[in-house]
Amino acid sequence: MNGYLYILQSEISGRYYIGSCIDPDRRLSQHNANAVASTRRKGPWHRVALINFPDEAQARKAELFVKRQKSRPIVERIISGEFIWPEEYQK
Repeated sequence: MNGYLYILQSEISGRYYIGSCIDPDRRLSQHNANAVASTRRKGPWHRVALINFPDEAQARKAELFVKRQKSRPIVERIISGEFIWPEEYQK
């Protein structure tokens, strides 16, 4: 089953949230319903990037990689499609 890395942006603050899942539409609904503690009362959220990976484990690995970078410019390059993933994250 495919896994997805997704990036959300808050319509209020402009902040980004990075996550991974297997059902991105359901997950976005959870974020906007305040069912996710880390994004509660910070939305509404809209998805600005969705990257497909072969499975959930690869998507989670990519999520952790992006979060470890702590870099808004990297997140924005992922959103624009300009980011070149390291070889171990290639699909």
